[in-house]
Amino acid sequence: MRNGKVGFAVVGCGVIGPWHAKAISLAPQAELIALCDIEIVKAQKLAAEHGNVPCYSDHRKMLKNELDIDCVCACVPSGLHWRIAVDAAKAGRHVLSEKPLDITLRTMDKMIETCCARKVKLGCIFQRRTMAMTKTARQIIQEGRLGKLVLADCYMKYYRSPGYYRSAGWRGTWELDGGGALMNQGVHGIDQLLYVAGDVAVVTAHAAPLVRDIPVEDTAVAILRFKSGAFGVIEGTTSVTPGMSCRTELHGENGTLIFNDSGLVKYALADEKAGVAKDVELKIAEDEPPKSTASDPKALSVLGHLIQVMDMADAIVEDREPMVSGEEARKAVELILAIYKSAKTGKTVKLPLR
Repeated sequence: MRNGKVGFAVVGCGVIGPWHAKAISLAPQAELIALCDIEIVKAQKLAAEHGNVPCYSDHRKMLKNELDIDCVCACVPSGLHWRIAVDAAKAGRHVLSEKPLDITLRTMDKMIETCCARKVKLGCIFQRRTMAMTKTARQIIQEGRLGKLVLADCYMKYYRSPGYYRSAGWRGTWELDGGGALMNQGVHGIDQLLYVAGDVAVVTAHAAPLVRDIPVEDTAVAILRFKSGAFGVIEGTTSVTPGMSCRTELHGENGTLIFNDSGLVKYALADEKAGVAKDVELKIAEDEPPKSTASDPKALSVLGHLIQVMDMADAIVEDREPMVSGEEARKAVELILAIYKSAKTGKTVKLPLR
């Protein structure tokens, strides 16, 4: 720590790195120490907006030279998160990975095991968990206000242009993106669904590139059976136009809760068990005015990242787990991998994966 602040470095200064840098600059207990990108011009351009901090093209050299770095933000392509995390952990630095944690069980487990062995924190960005609506929905389910959960669905109908996939060589590839509409865009909604409704036991799915000229899926549909016994549906796509707000629907024997990126859509409860549910007022703390990334991935608020950067800094100082630990972040990716396996084999897949 320097000047009583937790020192952060950002590795990967392309699309999402600037959001991390901005969040760090806004967090009162954090300080941006250095930036790194294999195309150092990207790091230098971002540094010009943040006090001209030192820039590197090699993260290992950065870790060796910049001793005030306490935590490294991994903002490189998804399939490279593990390499940054492992190198940072071996150097005694904490890690805050952009979503997804990584794209395979093996690499995620390597990240988790290395950070544990080196006694450093491992966190992951899933900013939907910071939304007031998400926290309220989780509380409603945990308190049993809807009664026995019957259905838990997530609909993520997004638009990404052909140009989006051509904008970077790693996009829409199995090797570095780890998949398509689910692994890149849908992982946020899937994490949110699992956080609210609980873990999944069984999945049956279809996934394919129906519109875009990419090897991974641009459209996927999955039928779920949760460990609680509830059923559910996941729809994820980047091939519809225009993109629509992510929508989560939760139905129990005694009521319904539906919300999207703009907040509450419907909350209804029955006065008696199995009775007809009627609309009920639900007070929810106000978030920052919503910004939709349904059709534009750059239309992203910094608030979620700021909350998680602040939490990560506090977790380091207080020696506790961050808001979204490596183990928690792993769950969404495991479910996506199960969906891919089911789509490929045409068979129902049980979780956890072996």
